[in-house]
Amino acid sequence: MKRIIVATLLGMVFGVVCYYFAKSGGGEIPAALRYQIIGSRALIGFAIGISCLNLKHWSLHGLVLGLIFSIPLSFSGMMAENPDFSGEMMFASTMIMGGIYGILIELITSVLLKLKQK
Repeated sequence: MKRIIVATLLGMVFGVVCYYFAKSGGGEIPAALRYQIIGSRALIGFAIGISCLNLKHWSLHGLVLGLIFSIPLSFSGMMAENPDFSGEMMFASTMIMGGIYGILIELITSVLLKLKQK
């Protein structure tokens, strides 16, 4: 249970980080999108916390789940109107950051705090 709580909270923290990255590009971010960003990253943490997939290494586990659970946010990112990024760039960057957040969540949860999968 501790693993689920810690991983979900880490996902929320990285969601806030992701929101501030998105906000730094200028322009106002609607509240609904802010909650979607934070919720999507929290979902990555929750999925990592409850997952019992055996992918042989913690980093691969975090990467795969980070990528899978970033797909919905990536598609909504394609609809964003940003003159600096094309829709494809938004999709790719959201997926890449999701993979990185997944690895970081798994690193902190499994390696640093030693809350291993069961």
